[in-house]
Amino acid sequence: MIDDPRVRVTRFDFEPGAETGWHTHAMDYVITAVTDCHMRLDMPGGEMREVVVPAGTAYRREEGVEHNVINIGDEVMSFVEVELK
Repeated sequence: MIDDPRVRVTRFDFEPGAETGWHTHAMDYVITAVTDCHMRLDMPGGEMREVVVPAGTAYRREEGVEHNVINIGDEVMSFVEVELK
């Protein structure tokens, strides 16, 4: 959506069961849920957490987060990620 010297903004749409794949965030970032996001977070060391991020809400994390995110809902899960360069 945007990729300039200050930010990278990307929309993600995941079908039920789809995964991001394991990744490590290289920048601080903000997630804003477009739809209700029913997700499982697979964390290093085998930890798994199930969370619901309601549509219209946002959260932020610092660089270095490593995880795999899986849509465990019955509908498409959509969110916008803003990475801070």
